[in-house]
Amino acid sequence: MKKIVLLRHGESTWNRENRFTGWTDVDLTEKGIAEADRAGELLKKEGFAFDKAYTSYLKRAVKTLDRVLDKLDQDWIPVEKSWRLNEKHYGMLQGLNKSETAAKYGDQQVLVWRRSYDIAPDPLAEDDPRNPRFDPRYRLVPDGELPRTESLKETIERIMPYWQCAIFPNLKTADQLLVVAHGNSLRGIIKHLKRISDDDIVNLNLPTAVPYVFEFDDRLNLTKDYFLGDPEEIRKLMEAVARQGKKQQ
Repeated sequence: MKKIVLLRHGESTWNRENRFTGWTDVDLTEKGIAEADRAGELLKKEGFAFDKAYTSYLKRAVKTLDRVLDKLDQDWIPVEKSWRLNEKHYGMLQGLNKSETAAKYGDQQVLVWRRSYDIAPDPLAEDDPRNPRFDPRYRLVPDGELPRTESLKETIERIMPYWQCAIFPNLKTADQLLVVAHGNSLRGIIKHLKRISDDDIVNLNLPTAVPYVFEFDDRLNLTKDYFLGDPEEIRKLMEAVARQGKKQQ
């Protein structure tokens, strides 16, 4: 039996402030650090021993991975970083408060921007300082591949070549792989693995720092998937994620 664990980063400063984050490189909160530590401790308790780990270019995911590997005493394993695992790019929404945006545009419109499959927010302008073409970490990425905004469909189109060519094939020789990334980049991978429809993916909300385990047989067919932790607590965390995009009552 082979396993891939998907893990969303711990709470970030903009998660706490309920802001659209996207490619903005914000740090973990103290709560987020504690969440990452708990995830590592849980994985250690369950006996996980990873052969390799993958993460994005964004520090909230990188630091979550570092904390998890430290708790596992597996800091030494190979780690590969890719911009393709970055969060969905939220365009002009980045930095805006989700509840305030819902009060202005309505809960349904914010749900569309956050969770719909093929509708993207308005893009950043070419001269916007938030445009990734100005960020040195992406200097080797062709400008035409750098998003100014993204729908989930476009996020998946960015991620899938990396998943199919760099991550998943390694399961042929590895027993356990760890991917620490973001809510929407991981939703794209989960959609692919579980064959979730374009309409139903809107209902998938991933809580921060809860390990999601996928088990495969020797032919790499998916046989089982489950979250580690208390089911009732995880359900409440998912509901909390869903409420983030609603205007305050």
